[in-house]
Amino acid sequence: MALLTKETILSALKEVNDPELPISLIDMGMIYGVEVDGGDVNITMTMTATGCPAIDFIKEDILEKLEAIDGVSSVDIEVVWSPAWTKEMLTEDGVYALKALGIAV
Repeated sequence: MALLTKETILSALKEVNDPELPISLIDMGMIYGVEVDGGDVNITMTMTATGCPAIDFIKEDILEKLEAIDGVSSVDIEVVWSPAWTKEMLTEDGVYALKALGIAV
């Protein structure tokens, strides 16, 4: 079994898209923190808006993706609202993707 790393988790999260846009949670700037302790993974993240109706869907998608990784024994996802998400949290790739969709950022 390979050593589970933060980079492995971030790479997997790069494959989880926002359900409304074809942009990863990483590029949206929604992932605030990743901690790996042995097989335990702790994710701190936010949503683009409070009351987001996709919270459960996004969490399920993250769980499905991370639990499929060899060595992951548990995943804890904490949704936080501070700091609040803003468009300044988008990565360069996220800005490019939104502009390609015709969304001004």
